Amino acid sequence: MLKLNSSQRRSLAARAHHINPIVMIGKDGLSAGVMSELDKGLSNHELIKIKILNGDRKARALLLEEICQQLEAFPVNHIGKILVIYRPETEGKEPAC
Repeated sequence: MLKLNSSQRRSLAARAHHINPIVMIGKDGLSAGVMSELDKGLSNHELIKIKILNGDRKARALLLEEICQQLEAFPVNHIGKILVIYRPETEGKEPAC
């Protein structure tokens, strides 16, 4: 899983404050359709929010890790049932914060 330093994470979390979740993950978990929508969202916006409707904190943390590994994204924030992830527009590019 890719990592951000604390100042990058704070800057991205501030940018994400006013955006709405683009995907909601329910009881079916990470299906191919969900992963496809997450990939499209990251391609279009770089920074997205995800809402998880089920599971405890540990399960949500595992989902965050799995999503970031599969999509080569940076985990930004995990507060309650909301996850924030970031993937730079061009592959291999470090976050510009």
